[in-house]
Amino acid sequence: MTESAGTPADPDDAGAGEDQTPDGSPVEESGKQPAPGGETRSGSGSTSGGGPSPAAPDPGSTLDITVKRRRHWLRWTALGASFVVLVAAGTGWWLYKRLDGNIKTDTSAAAELKTYEKERPVSVVHDAENILLIGSDSRAGDNRKYGRDDGGSQRSDTTILLHMAADRKSTTAMSIPRDLMVNIPACHRQDKTTSKPQFSQFNWAFEFGGTACTIRTVEKMTGVRIDHYMVVDFNGFKDMVDAVKGVDICLKEPINDTAAHLKLPAGRQKLNGEQALGYVRVRKSIGNGSDTERMDRQQQFLGALVNKVQSNGVLLNPTRLYPVLDAATKALTTDPGLDTLKDLYELVRGMRNVPTDKVQFLTVPRKPYTADPNRDELVQPDADRLFKQLRDDTPLAVVPADQLNGDQGKNTGQGSEHSQNEQDDGGKSQPGEGSTEGESGATGAPGAGPTPTYSGNNAAADLCKR
Repeated sequence: MTESAGTPADPDDAGAGEDQTPDGSPVEESGKQPAPGGETRSGSGSTSGGGPSPAAPDPGSTLDITVKRRRHWLRWTALGASFVVLVAAGTGWWLYKRLDGNIKTDTSAAAELKTYEKERPVSVVHDAENILLIGSDSRAGDNRKYGRDDGGSQRSDTTILLHMAADRKSTTAMSIPRDLMVNIPACHRQDKTTSKPQFSQFNWAFEFGGTACTIRTVEKMTGVRIDHYMVVDFNGFKDMVDAVKGVDICLKEPINDTAAHLKLPAGRQKLNGEQALGYVRVRKSIGNGSDTERMDRQQQFLGALVNKVQSNGVLLNPTRLYPVLDAATKALTTDPGLDTLKDLYELVRGMRNVPTDKVQFLTVPRKPYTADPNRDELVQPDADRLFKQLRDDTPLAVVPADQLNGDQGKNTGQGSEHSQNEQDDGGKSQPGEGSTEGESGATGAPGAGPTPTYSGNNAAADLCKR
């Protein structure tokens, strides 16, 4: 009997039953090497106490995976950003082209003006700009609900000469009454005939020969070179007011005018586009029914509209600014020099830093026409002094009529909102010294300084505090 016969196997004999080398040691599996202390090592990990353990990760392999994932994420981020940029650029370009395409160009007026270039005045201050704004009263098309369409004929319901100072520190808007008696030159009609030169009311010029005839009439009267022009219709005006979410006004008394489609209570209120159009057109059912008061209301409302557009709530809010631009461009018919969005942007950029109290509105000095009190005529030499100031880009100031001719001692006048006393200078006034006479709306009263003062308003005025 051998020594091991019938004896249980030693539990510590880990090699029992396994293949052994000739020296009695167990045969190691492929890739394993014996190690001191009963440990074995392999290329994929280690075991202790005879049992296998999880393989440790390779640091180099983990880094490669992380870098690949990061590059993958960056590629997708760059692709997404590029897509957003392309969409934004495409949208911006589409919006730009749409706004640009809204603007209508009047090439016929520009061509007509070229034929009369030799008789037109020259610019005195080249950096200043003079733009004629014409509000058409055509009842054709969408405007027919505001009155009878006389075969497509139209007259200028509102005309404003907008003077932008060369330093862009002020802007003056001078209204020209539609019933003002002026010299209208011979003008070419649409039917290829030519009208005769005549002394007639101002708004007939637009009916005789359109924009070109109106510009020539203004230049002949003022000596001011018109650099650009814009024609705005009724619906365009309405849309602009609606685009800024209405304009606030104050009424001293209620209005009920069926002809102007307007019914409003007294007090402070916000007008939408339709109401605003009625408000600036209404005449006989409010105040004394004169065209003078109507122009005053137009100036006050335009000032309030400018103030609203210049507010941060519009200029800094793209969702509100775009509708304003869309409405404005749809409303305009311009000369070729202003018929692109870039041209209009340059124009607006020159005005955006003008303080609202330097956006001034006034009316050309005038009084009832001697031969017909329902018409107006210029007050001289007051009108010529004002025209010279615009030509020479000389500063002027405006104040409300009640301050100019009220009880504050500035001016006593002759009972008219346009009148004032002449400065005491031996009974004579010198041009350029701010002294005027007659019913002009300007004053050279002591304290006025070298800057002539006219009856008018500015965009900063609160209509409810007057």
